Amino acid sequence: MSDFKTVLLAIDLSEEAVQVANKAHSLAKNSGASLHVIHVIEPLSFAYGGDIPMDFSGIQDEIQKQAKSQLSTFSAKYDISADCQHIVIGRPETEIHAVAEELNADLVVVGSHGRHGLALLLGSTANGVLHGAGCDVLAVRVEDN
Repeated sequence: MSDFKTVLLAIDLSEEAVQVANKAHSLAKNSGASLHVIHVIEPLSFAYGGDIPMDFSGIQDEIQKQAKSQLSTFSAKYDISADCQHIVIGRPETEIHAVAEELNADLVVVGSHGRHGLALLLGSTANGVLHGAGCDVLAVRVEDN
């Protein structure tokens, strides 16, 4: 695994993200790779399907501001510099693929809850990242706290 030069860690800023980050940080450190982190914020209009005639821009700005602060604090624990922290708005799978391509990442590390049944049929972010990535993807199984 020492052929990795750029590792992209995709996190959702939940408590379980630490488990995924520990694995990505270890892989990057052991291979001498640079470690980038991405957090994708889904637009509120996606959640409401645009059916509600409201201006979500103020709320969306506040969500982005809080996410930036949380990502900065999170990244400090892993010595990830500000220029290696990426916050984007959009669909997680699409944005993770785009940033991975932009960085020419060798590996994307995501968390996976290992769901079964209906949740498995509906898919997940990890599954979406895996099936559209132009590089290796490591899905780290996380334990719910």
